[in-house]
Amino acid sequence: MRLDDVDGTAVDSTVVDAASVNRIVQQAAAVGQRLWIRPADTSAS
Repeated sequence: MRLDDVDGTAVDSTVVDAASVNRIVQQAAAVGQRLWIRPADTSAS
């Protein structure tokens, strides 16, 4: 989730594979965005 700079609320949410996490983190760091990274819920209902 990308977090709002002012109050920290979630701005958008994206589900990606592990290989994409590094790229997304690098892009966010380049522009100073805050991220919340958590494992996706993969449990079958």
